[in-house]
Amino acid sequence: MFVKRFQDAAFYHAPNHWGVAGLRLQGFEAEGPRNQWVGLSQFLPGGGAGPDSTPFEKVYVVLDGEMTVIIDGVETVLGRYDSATIHPDEVRTIKNRTNHTCTMLVVVPYPPGVQP
Repeated sequence: MFVKRFQDAAFYHAPNHWGVAGLRLQGFEAEGPRNQWVGLSQFLPGGGAGPDSTPFEKVYVVLDGEMTVIIDGVETVLGRYDSATIHPDEVRTIKNRTNHTCTMLVVVPYPPGVQP
């Protein structure tokens, strides 16, 4: 088992994101997960990301607040404990349209060729 304490989580900046603080909870450690990494994103009111896509899938889990996910012009609001899988190459935009911080868990596979 590999335990990483919250106070030891490192900040990271995700490209094409704004109004967000990202913390890497697990991943890219020699003892950590082998297939994916886990981030905690805290989106301020008006914060968001995209539009963009990745060649791999990712999973969003809203822990607190609300996040609007826009794919092909269709808007879906995720609330507390809702989750969504974003498929490979699916272009998405996400926006926090509320006056509250949205806290979201993000699970992403390692990029091809990257080993911790």
